[in-house]
This record gives sequence, C-alpha cells and structure tokens, in this order.
Amino acid sequence: MTEFLARRERFARVGSTNDVIREWLAEGTAEVCLAVADEQTAGRGREGRQWVSPAGAALLLSLGFRPDWLAPDRAWRIVAATSLAMADAAEGTGGLPDGTIRLKWPNDLVVESVDGGVRKLAGLLGETDGLGTDDPRVVVGLGINADWSPADYPAELAGSMTSLHEASGGRATDRSALLEAFLERLEARIAALRGGGFDAAGWAARQLTTGRDVQVSGHDGSIETHRAVGVDASTGGLLVADPGAPGGERQILVGEIVHVRLADPATTSGRV
Repeated sequence: MTEFLARRERFARVGSTNDVIREWLAEGTAEVCLAVADEQTAGRGREGRQWVSPAGAALLLSLGFRPDWLAPDRAWRIVAATSLAMADAAEGTGGLPDGTIRLKWPNDLVVESVDGGVRKLAGLLGETDGLGTDDPRVVVGLGINADWSPADYPAELAGSMTSLHEASGGRATDRSALLEAFLERLEARIAALRGGGFDAAGWAARQLTTGRDVQVSGHDGSIETHRAVGVDASTGGLLVADPGAPGGERQILVGEIVHVRLADPATTSGRV
C-alpha cells in the first residue's frame, strides 16, 4: 500500500476533498494521492449537485491520478475501477452477498430495497484536467453512506438513500476497515488498468440500469424515456434501444446528459 499511495492525509473537516486533490496535483504531487475527510462543507456531485452527510456518517475521500499510462478516451475507466473496488469492499465489510451493491449508470452505487425500490448508497465524481497533454490529471471523489442510521436521514432524501449500516441489517460500519479494504482492491484494479486490462465483464454485470426504462435529461432541457440495454466497455457509454438507429440501439455519453433517472413504470408508455 505504501508504494501505491504517494501521499495520504486525513482531515477532520474540509470544503471538498476533490479540491484538496486538485491543489495537490497542481503543486506537482505524484499519483496516487488520497485525501479523506470526516466532514465536507462543500462536497459536490455531478452537475454541481451537493453531497450532504453529517460528520462521521460517511466515508468521504478523493484520489488523484496522473494517467499518462492511459489513453485519454479511457480515463473514465479510473472512475469505473474505483466504483467496482468500493462495491467489493463494501460488500465484504458489510457482510453482504456478492452482487448486492449495483451500479446505476454512470457513477452511483445503489442497493435494491425489499420493496423493489432503488436506494443510493454512494456517489462518485470524476474530474479531469489536461487529458491528451503531457500532464493529464484525474480526480475521483467518492462518498459512501457508512454508519448512518435511517432515523437520521434527511427527510427529503429518506426515500431515495440508504447506508451500509442499513443495508447490512444494522451492522456497525468501521470506516477505517472499509477504507483499507477499498484501497487494497483499488490497488489491484489500477495495476490492471496500467497493464491494459479492465474488468469490463464485472462492470457490466453490476449495472442495475440495464434492462430498465430510464429518463434521460439533456442539457437543452429535454427529457426522453428509453430502455437501457447495456453499456459500452470501450467508451463508458450507456446503450439504449432506438429503433431508428443502426442495429436498433444508440449510445449516450456522460457529457451529453445532465441526469439519468430510473423511470417510473407508470410513466413509460411514451418510451422513445
């Protein structure tokens, strides 16, 4: 682990661990660097959305990479590898059966509840600078709800979120043990990426989105409903059914959309 991490620091409270890592990389810090926080005051998700959790209730971290060993159009695989490493680690730490934690494209870790609903367990945010130059930088932020009791969930999120504590039936979550288990698995997955390998099958198998109707929100304000049919391991894109496209399907890339939601079955009669 010492060789894997060039720099590692823990903070009681910061604005955003992603911002900490961006500063470190700008200062010349080598990869892989890790910042962990007990609390964030300005944590964020995709499209500027806020990530909220009380102090000590979540494992909050960011990682910094200088992936001159990876083609620019494959940088998304660092985020994918990070999500798979955390899914494996959380299942192991929480005593959950393999496959309990799923991926909702593009970068959420979710759990299906007993009532058939889907609850968000963790979110990832990837940010890049200089891809295609001699100084590429990738920052991956991750927040996973750990030892957070359902009784303490924010009222506006209670119906859509979960925690490792809840998913494991009330088992206490040791955030330090979770972090070490995650780093161990991440090291192996990053080593594979460096060698040209990527667990495409594992990434595809964990996708909860596949086979479901999804509502895709575009930057122009449009909302379309599609049936998700898979993911593309070359581009990281979401594959959706489209009778008018060659082969009956087309690809949606992360940069093309604002948000993807699982569609309410009652509203899917107008599926595109």
